[in-house]
Amino acid sequence: MHNHCFPPHFIHFHIFLRETLPGQFKFKEYCPQVFRNLRERFGIEDQDFQVSLARSSLVKDGDGQGDRLLLTSYDRTLVVKKITSEEVADMHNILSEYHQHIVTCHGNTLLPQFLAMYRVSVDEDAYLLVTRNMFSHRLHIHRKYDLKVKELPTYKDVDFRNNMQKVYVSDEEKEKILDKLNRDVEFLVQMHIMDYSLLLGIHDVERAEQEEEGEGEVVEEEGEVYFMGLIDVLTHYDTRKKAAHAAKTAGAEISTVHPEQYAKRFLEFICNIFA
Repeated sequence: MHNHCFPPHFIHFHIFLRETLPGQFKFKEYCPQVFRNLRERFGIEDQDFQVSLARSSLVKDGDGQGDRLLLTSYDRTLVVKKITSEEVADMHNILSEYHQHIVTCHGNTLLPQFLAMYRVSVDEDAYLLVTRNMFSHRLHIHRKYDLKVKELPTYKDVDFRNNMQKVYVSDEEKEKILDKLNRDVEFLVQMHIMDYSLLLGIHDVERAEQEEEGEGEVVEEEGEVYFMGLIDVLTHYDTRKKAAHAAKTAGAEISTVHPEQYAKRFLEFICNIFA
């Protein structure tokens, strides 16, 4: 761990923090060498990372849930998420194996691309996790689905089913995606992680062209660009079991399956989203 007041690439980030946090604050950068190496393996230059994070104030993302602060860099290449101290511990628990997985797959992964983790201390501690934005920073995402398998095979995102949405890619591309997904899910099983989901973003080419031309009513046709990646990958099986036990004590029920079972159902579920 590296402890200092301001990492170099946060010299201007304090502009945002000053607007949201009072007085003096301390800053800790976790595992800087590991994250720097991860950025290199994801093909992100330090200079580019610094500029993206610090050149201008971060923008609040509308997808933040509850008190979960979610911010996007001005150029939309990075996402900064407020996480809990438990998630910081979970991150530390998997970081070494995660790094090895990224080395083995040469950065070719559907897992979140973890780029940095920080603690900001004022009256209380706030923990921030920086990841690469899995969506395009140039193309507008017209439809977004959070696809998660439950104990019964249903869609978490009802809109996906109601829209009769499918992913239209070639057999070769489908095979590449599923190979990558299988490899990543196997890693999550080894880490005893579950409750993850697949975030799918769709850029509609025809709609985008019509929006640019300002033709009024939009007629959607085939011609889509897909962005996808795994999210919520820090829920450990033991944490899930404890939550289920606490719920049962309170008179509620949270069913739990083993990470292997969850992975099998998840992979079967995702296979079916392809046309």
